[in-house]
Amino acid sequence: MGTVHARSLDPLPMHGPELGIHTDEVEVVDVEPQTKQEILENKDVVVQHVHFDGLGRTKEDILGFEIADVFNAKNFIDVMQKSHEARQKLLRLGIFREVEVVIDTSQGEDALPNGLDITFEVVELRRMTGSYNTMVGNNEGSMVLGLKLPNLLGRAEKLTFQFSYGTKETSYGLSFFKPQPGHFERSFSLNLYKVTGQFPWSSLRETDRGISTDFNFPIWKTNHTLKWEGVWRELGCLARTTSFAVREESGHTLKSSLSHAMVIDTRNSAILPKKGALLKINQELAGYTGGDASFLKEDFELQLNKQLIFDSVLSASLWGGLLLPIGEKPTSIADRFYLGGPTSVRGFSMYSIGPQSEGLTGDYLGGEAYWAGGVHLYTPLPFRPVQGGFGDLFRTHFFLNAGNLCNLNYGEGPRAHLQKLAECIRWSYGAGIVLRLGNIARLELNYCIPMGVQSGDRICDGVQFGAGIRFL
Repeated sequence: MGTVHARSLDPLPMHGPELGIHTDEVEVVDVEPQTKQEILENKDVVVQHVHFDGLGRTKEDILGFEIADVFNAKNFIDVMQKSHEARQKLLRLGIFREVEVVIDTSQGEDALPNGLDITFEVVELRRMTGSYNTMVGNNEGSMVLGLKLPNLLGRAEKLTFQFSYGTKETSYGLSFFKPQPGHFERSFSLNLYKVTGQFPWSSLRETDRGISTDFNFPIWKTNHTLKWEGVWRELGCLARTTSFAVREESGHTLKSSLSHAMVIDTRNSAILPKKGALLKINQELAGYTGGDASFLKEDFELQLNKQLIFDSVLSASLWGGLLLPIGEKPTSIADRFYLGGPTSVRGFSMYSIGPQSEGLTGDYLGGEAYWAGGVHLYTPLPFRPVQGGFGDLFRTHFFLNAGNLCNLNYGEGPRAHLQKLAECIRWSYGAGIVLRLGNIARLELNYCIPMGVQSGDRICDGVQFGAGIRFL
């Protein structure tokens, strides 16, 4: 269901068998102290051989891309630095449990006086691993069971099966991931999934069965994702009191869409940043590759963070989106934007802003255009005894949020659209406490004062709790 979101080098020759992961130390062994001093002072060191100890199913050709730069080292300090960087790249592949680096003088008939041999001692991950954990989404929790086959074909491929059971959503997913050798940031993935979700604000139940392919790649300082998705959607009523407007959209539909996402992220943390900026831009085009849905969807997310005195942080966010139907068929309730709740415009109930069905139930139908903005001030807890302890996980939070969600008549022109988005603005202010859960999620407990309330809006005047990974 739609939600508010802004949603080479050739391998070098190597000798020896394998790899490992973990410690940050680079060890120099079997070298006399006098010889060590000579190597350190030598400005013309040559890396002659790289060995891998501990390889099993891993193919050596993919490892050559990751360690190729060590052969360009010119002195011993450079060798240590490039070896450490190579170790980090090997760990990034996600196929080793441990990686250690050992540097030694060259041995053998072809050994040079200033030659060095580097050995990467590695421990591969098991062929199959399982996991059990809990996951926090936008104001919902899930139990997640996973099964992973890392390094499936020996070149950092990964096959993952995941089952998630949550308070509002249950899902199954099978994913295959394949990085490009030497360019781990470029990857291809294929996903099969089934997701069943409940959306009480719309009295709607939705089941999606789909397949998608993703291609991720960086360009300069930006990261891009190209995606095709084909999904069979089944919409149904969640209760007997479901409004006619929602019942009218119930049934089976097929959506086939192409989408592109661009991300620039310079923040020091994705959950509670102290500095940096984030820009996300998404485009989705449905209908040209088949299916029942035909639309163009654009949305963005912008966030700026500035650290102030006394360890306080000023943060500003802006979200926006536009859904343009193509052809005469109206947009689906499953593709529209939704706004309101503890993770967006605080002080309002979850997704309870905007167009609503007639009748007693007043189901929220979503909108084709929206914007939302927020200004936040995060400060340390008052009377904090010492810094660097458990108290650093908490922040005091002062906020001002505003936004609007509506449908547009696309024949009226841009000025009329802007005027409609500027009418009936909902806004709120308040203060509370934020708890950071590692770099995974965060919890908020705020006292909210909603303003600009319109007929049909559901408010949460007073204490409101929020949990998730993405907040306005």
